Amino acid sequence: MVNKEDMYTLLSSGKSEDLKKLIQHLLDSGEGPERILKEGLIPAMDEIGVQFRDGEIYVPEVLIAARSMHAGLSILKPILSKSSANKAAKVIIGTVKGDLHDIGKNLVAMMFEGGGFEVVDLGIDVAAHQFVEAIKKHQPQVVAMSALLTTTMKEMKVSIQAIREAGFENQVKTIVGGAPLSEKFAKEMGADGFAPDAASAVTVVRSLLN
Repeated sequence: MVNKEDMYTLLSSGKSEDLKKLIQHLLDSGEGPERILKEGLIPAMDEIGVQFRDGEIYVPEVLIAARSMHAGLSILKPILSKSSANKAAKVIIGTVKGDLHDIGKNLVAMMFEGGGFEVVDLGIDVAAHQFVEAIKKHQPQVVAMSALLTTTMKEMKVSIQAIREAGFENQVKTIVGGAPLSEKFAKEMGADGFAPDAASAVTVVRSLLN
């Protein structure tokens, strides 16, 4: 039986090997990989996201949990990839041109994976045309952009405009985040969503896709 609390305990304590053993035991017992993901790992990681959002835990604890999540996913992904059903929504993420900060972006990417999304990480210093090329190649449902500098915030608007001009406005949703940003700024630049922190990013993307 899939137990969210068991998985939460192992994730929050960073017990990757124990988590992998639990997942393998569940698979051997006949549990489906989709159920293990949707009723176990994702709700457990969501709980960690809520605690992070509420200031009950901090970045180091989230990173510990995210590493364990990756370990658990390493067992499920090969099985899930063989099934065409229940394909996860795909998110492209990158820090915009001129900005070399990636800690926040990496944390958001981990939270997306923990939330059950397929993530394509373009890295840092990503120009508008690179976002457009990545959309053509990967066919995502969401493009997430990060900026930590006030001087690079304007590149988000440039990238969103480039995505529209390339004809992808109705194909992808855009979400932006980063310390200097606000909901007002996100709306002014034409983004579909704004996330003030990593945990909120998952919630915002889910709402955009519903």
